[in-house]
Amino acid sequence: MTTTDDRSLKTTADHSLEEFGYRQELHRSLGRYASFAAGFSFISVLTTVFQFFAFGYAFGGPVFFWAWPAVLVGQLLVAACFAELAGRYPLSGAIYQWSSRLSNPSFGWFAGWIMVIGQIVVVAAAALALQMVLPALWSGFQLIGTDSTPTSPDGAANAAVLGVVLLVLTTLVNILDNRVMSVINRVGVTAEIIGAVLIVVLLLTHSRRAPGITFHTGTAAEGGLLGALLVGSFTAAYVMIGFDSAGEMSEETHQPRRTAPRTILTALSAAGLLGGLVILGGLLAAPSLTDGHLGVDGLSYVLTSSLGDGVGRVLLADVVVAIAVATLAIQTAASRMLFSMARDGQLPFASRLARVNPRTGMPGAPAVVVGVLAAVLLLLNFASPDAFLAIGTTCIVLLYLAYAMVTGPLLVRRLRGEFRAEGADETGAPLFSLGRWGVPVNAVALLWGLVMAVNLAWPRGAVYDPAGGHWYFRWFTVLFLTGTVVVGGAWRLVRAESRRAVAATRTLAANET
Repeated sequence: MTTTDDRSLKTTADHSLEEFGYRQELHRSLGRYASFAAGFSFISVLTTVFQFFAFGYAFGGPVFFWAWPAVLVGQLLVAACFAELAGRYPLSGAIYQWSSRLSNPSFGWFAGWIMVIGQIVVVAAAALALQMVLPALWSGFQLIGTDSTPTSPDGAANAAVLGVVLLVLTTLVNILDNRVMSVINRVGVTAEIIGAVLIVVLLLTHSRRAPGITFHTGTAAEGGLLGALLVGSFTAAYVMIGFDSAGEMSEETHQPRRTAPRTILTALSAAGLLGGLVILGGLLAAPSLTDGHLGVDGLSYVLTSSLGDGVGRVLLADVVVAIAVATLAIQTAASRMLFSMARDGQLPFASRLARVNPRTGMPGAPAVVVGVLAAVLLLLNFASPDAFLAIGTTCIVLLYLAYAMVTGPLLVRRLRGEFRAEGADETGAPLFSLGRWGVPVNAVALLWGLVMAVNLAWPRGAVYDPAGGHWYFRWFTVLFLTGTVVVGGAWRLVRAESRRAVAATRTLAANET
């Protein structure tokens, strides 16, 4: 039964956009758990840990585990800054909106542009994760060739095919209705959490060695302990992004000023805890740390070999659900970013991209654009198996840079004394605030993001071009980022010139009159 207070809170939320100059078009139907699910499913522990565990172990050995808590602490600092902003600016296109309002429209536009391109690449990378699980679940899912290893030509091509099929399905869901999308998201996240807990419990109860093994670098580690941790951090860095999705969905969330800050932090904390335990369990339960399987087949090998085919396959099926829901959530977040920027007239074909179906409450065109562009990126896998890692790392770097384009201006505002902690949420309670810890937390968050972006983009030949002869994959992240900025800058120049021409024509016509 809906009380008078509940109706009052709903009305307040429905009119919260007016102060920002927008009207409510997206359907506001998400509660606290759905908001949490938006962030948790983007992070998607099972998707990303299963996808990048083998890579982290191959380059770092068991010690790569310790990169996980280090990345979690760094990302929690960023999330704390975002939680403050989510309460003050409960808008779709969070990174774009926050950066624009903290700095200036041009800087904010580039933050949004880099973020949305990064999100599109993340969609492609998430869809590729099916290759790590489906063939292990049933050999019939290996549609191309016989070698299911993602770094083999057969595996890379098959990953692209499976990914495209998944993108077709997620695009359809993203067009249907946000209530349908929310139900799928909530059910999927619940299944993922239950599956992750079961995996942790089963792996820990099947341990073959003590936790002290995590202090060993292994024979594969490059550059000693520091090198092992730097490259091993790729796994954690790829997992712990997207917690801002709760902010992206603010215009569809009840009481967003109260809900979004909390779900940003809880989604990242829950994912960080579960993911760390899954990695630890995998290291302790693996049949062998030296037979080469962990660095190639990853956690899928651990589940099926340690827990038996029956239990292992059931848990792998749960991972498939997690991958599908993660791809859906990431595509949804990217669609909201496109919608938000288009609503401000900041993108080509803005009027079409900003259109919301009044019946479904969904911006359909952005979902289609994201799905098509992500599918095009998947075709790179046909060119070379090395594209798998290039795509994954590129998306992380783009998101880390976009995050820094928020924490940077926010720090400047704090140092100038221009960022205030005042304000109340929909219930009248004070907004989330870091208080006197704002400056140190913000400063470390910014430094952390920049250092990690450099670490991830560094053109290590052993990482990005192990076979040699593909210089463009070694420099793929740098080239892609440069291309993203150049294309965005070129469009803004053309757009500005077009507006000046229109203004001049109007002025001339007025003078002649």
